[in-house]
Amino acid sequence: MSNAVPETERVWTVGTAPGIFPSVSHPIALFRRPLGFLNSLPLCGDLVEIRLGPHRAWMACHPELAHQVLMDPRTFDKGGPLYDRLRQLMGEGVVTCPHHAHRRQRRLLQPDFRASRVADHTDMMGREAEAVCRRWRAGDRVDVSAATMAVTTRAMNRVLFSDSLGSAAAAEVRECLAVIVRGLFVRTAVPVDALFRVPTPSNRRYRDAVGRVRAIVDEVVAQRRLGGPGGGRRDVLDTLLSAARGAASPVTGQEVRDQLVTLLLTGVESTALCLASALDLLARHPEAERRLHAEVDSVLAGRPTPGPDELARLTYTRCVVDETLRHRPPGWLFTRVTTEETTLAGHRLPKGATVLYSPYLLQHDPASFAEPERFLPERWLPGQAGAVRQGAMIPFATGSRKCLGDTFALAETTLALATIAGRWRLRHLPGHRERPRPAATLGPRSLVMTCEPRAQRPADAARGARSLTPRATAAARAQDSRTAGDNGVDDA
Repeated sequence: MSNAVPETERVWTVGTAPGIFPSVSHPIALFRRPLGFLNSLPLCGDLVEIRLGPHRAWMACHPELAHQVLMDPRTFDKGGPLYDRLRQLMGEGVVTCPHHAHRRQRRLLQPDFRASRVADHTDMMGREAEAVCRRWRAGDRVDVSAATMAVTTRAMNRVLFSDSLGSAAAAEVRECLAVIVRGLFVRTAVPVDALFRVPTPSNRRYRDAVGRVRAIVDEVVAQRRLGGPGGGRRDVLDTLLSAARGAASPVTGQEVRDQLVTLLLTGVESTALCLASALDLLARHPEAERRLHAEVDSVLAGRPTPGPDELARLTYTRCVVDETLRHRPPGWLFTRVTTEETTLAGHRLPKGATVLYSPYLLQHDPASFAEPERFLPERWLPGQAGAVRQGAMIPFATGSRKCLGDTFALAETTLALATIAGRWRLRHLPGHRERPRPAATLGPRSLVMTCEPRAQRPADAARGARSLTPRATAAARAQDSRTAGDNGVDDA
């Protein structure tokens, strides 16, 4: 006879965020102090009801609930205030399309972002970062936010358009992005369409920015159709135009534009913010910075940029990227909408209910991460990740809607960080204070730092080489699946 104690079913707690007038107080709190508001919600329960203007919504404050939502895209489909607004910008691209349309789009685009294709781009990624930081001079005050946006815009320009996007157009895309991401957040926190139809200056700026991005993409597509620059090259635009000419389920011209706008906006901004955040955090944590510099000096061994072989050996650099994604995830708040009546945390949700989850909230939970407010890249070294609660790290989501370009983004950020760190040490200006502005993505948008040239020191390089064992180097090759969480992607 077994003496085992039967496992008891978990009892979830469901609560409501406090507020005398929640339809007003919750959006104000989310807009004025978004991260503090998020961190206050787990005290109210595992699933917490909030108000987004007049609409009720439920925040999943526990990783198991977030995974339940993400692993069931039929019931919890892309939708809610964020994706309703994103569709107005991106159309029905791979990020915003409903579940029933996703598989075909994923299969079309996935080959351009497989690990083998990412490996083909590694030299390019390093060169683009080197081209930007090569112009810096000792003692310069560098707009780090603008520089990282330039790096990622140039990289995506090559991957999507084979560099067909001119420098003026690329600069305009970056300017439009700054307007768009702030406007998206306001429209998510206060999802009242009538407010944004009023012709205020901010509403006009938002509409103009959306229109300009679409027009820029349309112009590149039109030039390619006429045999302009990039014709016949192996890029995403060529993939889409080839599919548009196909006989079976051809891609429409509208879908070509939607996919390109989607990949351009998501591939530029989030990666740039992660890279800028990493440089910001390293300047605040000298020991992590010293360890990264030692590794870069050892691995690059005098080369200006890393390549595919060096990428696999940048173990600690990758840990810095992982910890940046945990500590300050660019995508910090997402919405879903129920397609039918369902139950979450034992609570009945009607069809059409808005459900939210926040990588920032889940990745700052002390039950999942020891000392969650500390920046500790060492927590991701081989042998250390067992201390992290499984499934709590989801900067790229999980399931079939997991980020299409996660492998590309991780490689690009790691290579760019190593390239910059091989040349420069960045320092905050005297009296620097962070003044984050709420937006649809999280990260520094006006970060100015002073650059100091670095010279490789043999002692540092030797220490870096000793600190990275062969086992650690081999383990670095398997880190992609570790950071992204469960991979349920229908990776055709």
